[in-house]
Amino acid sequence: MADSSKTKLPFQAEVAQLLHLVTHALYSNKEIFLRELISNASDACDKLRFEALDHPELYEDQPELDVRLTFDKAARTLTLTDKGIGLSRQEAIDNLGTIAKSGTKDFMSKLSGDQKADAQLIGQFGVGFYSGFIVADKISVESRRAGLPADQGVHWVSGGAGDFEVNDITRAERGTSITLHLRDDADEYLNAWKLKQIVGKYSDHISLPILMEKEEWKEGENDQPGDMVKTGEWETVNKANALWSCPKKDISSEQYEEFYKSISHDYEAPLAWSHNRVEGSTEYTQLLYIPAKAPFDLWNRDKGAGVKLYVKRVFIMDDAEALLPSYLRFVKGVIDSADLPLNVSRELLQESRDVKAIREGSTKRVLSMLEDLAKKQKTAPESGEGKIDVVDKNATPAAEAAAEYADESGKYAKFYAEFGAVLKEGLGEDMGNRDRIAKLLRFASSTNDGVSMSFADYKARMKEGQDAIYYITADTLAGARNSPQLEVFKKKGIEVLLMTDRVDEWALNYLTEFDGTPLQSVAKGAVDLGKLQDEAEKKTAEEAAESFKPMLEKLKEVLKDKAEDVRVTTRLVDSPACLVVQDGGMSTQLARMLKQAGQPAPDLKPVLEVNAEHPLVKKLEGSAHFADLANILFDQALLAEGGLPADPAAYVRRVNALLV
Repeated sequence: MADSSKTKLPFQAEVAQLLHLVTHALYSNKEIFLRELISNASDACDKLRFEALDHPELYEDQPELDVRLTFDKAARTLTLTDKGIGLSRQEAIDNLGTIAKSGTKDFMSKLSGDQKADAQLIGQFGVGFYSGFIVADKISVESRRAGLPADQGVHWVSGGAGDFEVNDITRAERGTSITLHLRDDADEYLNAWKLKQIVGKYSDHISLPILMEKEEWKEGENDQPGDMVKTGEWETVNKANALWSCPKKDISSEQYEEFYKSISHDYEAPLAWSHNRVEGSTEYTQLLYIPAKAPFDLWNRDKGAGVKLYVKRVFIMDDAEALLPSYLRFVKGVIDSADLPLNVSRELLQESRDVKAIREGSTKRVLSMLEDLAKKQKTAPESGEGKIDVVDKNATPAAEAAAEYADESGKYAKFYAEFGAVLKEGLGEDMGNRDRIAKLLRFASSTNDGVSMSFADYKARMKEGQDAIYYITADTLAGARNSPQLEVFKKKGIEVLLMTDRVDEWALNYLTEFDGTPLQSVAKGAVDLGKLQDEAEKKTAEEAAESFKPMLEKLKEVLKDKAEDVRVTTRLVDSPACLVVQDGGMSTQLARMLKQAGQPAPDLKPVLEVNAEHPLVKKLEGSAHFADLANILFDQALLAEGGLPADPAAYVRRVNALLV
């Protein structure tokens, strides 16, 4: 009789292609599948501990937690069993039938076909369970969630193709058993010595015991070779102590990196880490990492972000966002407090004085790590600090300096390319550390192609007599670099910072100066170059404005519905017109972004500045098509800064009429 509970369900549409990638792109490092499965088992036990704080009955009759690893050479299977929280039928469908959940389409869009690059990408999309298909052609899972009766167990099985099968079973034990049906080329994982070696390499730090059956040598009979046989006794094959609780001097860089990979499910080593025990009014241990790659959901507001919180080495929660500010949500790691209560909740975290101290201390530690990355250091990394490699001491001084700069600037440049836009959020969120954050920011400039210019670098290059840091915001680097608003600055050789992240316009509302020098947008207010503009230039500009007054009044009348004001400019050299806003006003770019995001934004009327010396502007006087030319002038200025005319069809008609 058929099992009425048995159901066959399809994976997500892109999963077949993704599983093919997991199977093939990671083939060169296939042993990591065991690390991923053990990490998942450890997480399941951590979640049981947390839920059992309020519901101790979830332990049932199995209070001891462990992970057990067994293999069957005859059946060619490898089984990993945990006594963790387990899965209900619906959880098995939701969690095992969906890869990367909402991120799958985004994941597939980023695949490049480069196996090495794509393999590194996998770690950002939470597909650790599916790494089992690297060595298995079928995976079966048996599980029962803690608290459910024995007859509500679930069996899940898939060959890693387009679908999976799920049915109800009776399972007395709480927790999960994952059985890998190994491929023909995976014989090495049917060997106890090999499995112990992998556990020692990747999972030694797991804070609960990983058990395997002991084996002993049995002599063969009649001159036949002997074999290893299981004794029925279990032995712990990992150290089973929390890595962060060990002295830094006893932990190697490889162990720090493997611990990071296990908690982050990332396949790439971190850029830096910091391991510290903090004592005082609040006692806690922190092990914090700076990843090398941004996760796919970095900008997903519904995704929890933060480090793992432990209290006295008991897991409390993932993604404890109260322990770090939002702009540091990319940081991974563990914080273990000696002062918080074991039953602490997210609500209590928000109100706790101890949490505030941990948050401030951890924030400063992360900023210190970033400052270390941004410096050119020659010192060796201290034990427990993931800093840059030491430069070859046998190299010449010039070669040493070049290698050092390339290594260090490369690491920080890598960090900034992934997380720079998130870091800028700190300007508005963290007033106490605003100056430190400002020093970490990097930009392109009108005279520098790379995104490597700090505010301090800019100040060191300022022209004599320059009394402001000039910048421009735009949607793209090309748009900023070619903006007509830069023309007078280029003519005078004044460098301008180019800011193209969407967050820039918002963030710079909170940063009005750097180290005593004001920041000035070249697209706001009238251009005042101060000592950089000589008296003759000022006099010429004033005379042009005076003689152009009648034309300005006429332009104001024609453009009264579009422009707040029309005035003669001193910032244009080659272009006929540009748009600016008044000092302190919202930029047109920010208003556009707010509207695109569905947020309320004021209907701005920018100021039109015209170049009185430009032939097109001169042609306005006495023209029979004055109104059309005036509107074209305004719409072209709007296009030049990345906007669109309110009535594109009318703009096209006016241009066509003039061309004809």
